[in-house]
Amino acid sequence: MNRFSMSLILLSLVLNSCTKLAYGQNRDAGAKASTQLPEPFATKSTIKHPKVIGWPKDKSPSVPVGFRVDAFTRELENPRWIYVLPNGDVLIAQSRTLPKPADEEKDDSEKTEKEKKQEEGAKQAKTVTGSSPNKITLLRDANNDGQPELVETFLSDLRQPFGMALVEDQLFVAETDALRVYPYKEGDSKITAKGMKILDLPAGGYNNHWTRNVVANPRGTKLYVSVGSASNVGEHGSAEETLRANILEVDLDGTNLRVFAAGLRNPVGMSWEPKTGSLWTAVNERDELGDDLVPDYITSVREGAFYGWPYSYFGQHEDPRRKDERPDLVKKAVVPDLGLGSHTASLGLAFYTGKTFPSKYQGGAFIGQRGSWNRSKFVGYRVAFVPFAGGKPAGPPEDFLAGFIANDEEVYGRPVGVAVAKDGSLLVCDEPGNVVWRVSAK
Repeated sequence: MNRFSMSLILLSLVLNSCTKLAYGQNRDAGAKASTQLPEPFATKSTIKHPKVIGWPKDKSPSVPVGFRVDAFTRELENPRWIYVLPNGDVLIAQSRTLPKPADEEKDDSEKTEKEKKQEEGAKQAKTVTGSSPNKITLLRDANNDGQPELVETFLSDLRQPFGMALVEDQLFVAETDALRVYPYKEGDSKITAKGMKILDLPAGGYNNHWTRNVVANPRGTKLYVSVGSASNVGEHGSAEETLRANILEVDLDGTNLRVFAAGLRNPVGMSWEPKTGSLWTAVNERDELGDDLVPDYITSVREGAFYGWPYSYFGQHEDPRRKDERPDLVKKAVVPDLGLGSHTASLGLAFYTGKTFPSKYQGGAFIGQRGSWNRSKFVGYRVAFVPFAGGKPAGPPEDFLAGFIANDEEVYGRPVGVAVAKDGSLLVCDEPGNVVWRVSAK
């Protein structure tokens, strides 16, 4: 074997090793694969809130070659989640995190240094405000030119609305404290009827865990509701976590409630994988174990499965803060399908079922990564793409809609909800940027 051939083999081994290490993880060179997680507290837990500066008119996120990105609308305040109706109308849930009520606030003298830093950082990042839009807006692009001609308040006076799901003539809306149903007929641009509450949900939650998502199964017989935890790692006791950190299953009338899957710290995005028809979710994992712990992930959701929270993470990695409390649950904790990097705040999830994107994207998953406050260097702040084959991830996450980070301290926006429009384009809610982006194939 000559020297040149040997060099090629060595180069191939190095590249394969790098691919393995980077798979499913942060893009930083020092990030480790989900099967090679660092020890807890290997790095110091950091508080680093981004300052959101908004998008200059002449700037937009970046997309891969062969795509273009345009602002679908800049008219909405805090667009957070998207639902596309069968006729192509687009519903945008507008809501944001609320500050704690005055009677729950501590006196400054009672706050720890950590609490003061978190509060100041949140204010700087515009995540603590006095109000939430609390409405759903309908966007209608009837002539398919990529710009809505109609922008109409569809529902208002809601309580931090988030998930939406249509089953025949019933529109289900998940608010932070309840699941409600409204009458709907195709073409409605506004609903004035009062919604009927069919299910009470635990309200609020740790940081942004007030969001409640809802999806219907393909047969339209069951609803699945995601509810995040009330704390970081169950530090306030199990009573506060009743019906939380779960995906719940319920009939269309709110009866026969049960926990479908548990131990999911903050499951937000939910979608049906088109090849197998199984339910998948994007999960926002725990804080304060260091820069590279714990990886957020996407995973198929197994009925009756336990995914670790709060006792373990990524399978049987026991959380040192809950050590030896529930070895029985740690032993049965399911390993998620794919890690997405630690502190990426992976929230949005949509499988590509359109026809206009290249074959590489057919059936793959788009993930809205909002980015976190708990890492020394920003990660996430993008829409990632994961190719799928045979109903499973077939490659590492890669940039699809990127360029949200302006510099080491500032970001232009933070993507959350993602959805496939009827024309095959991808719509993305940039919540603090106050933009809904539309990505189309050239």
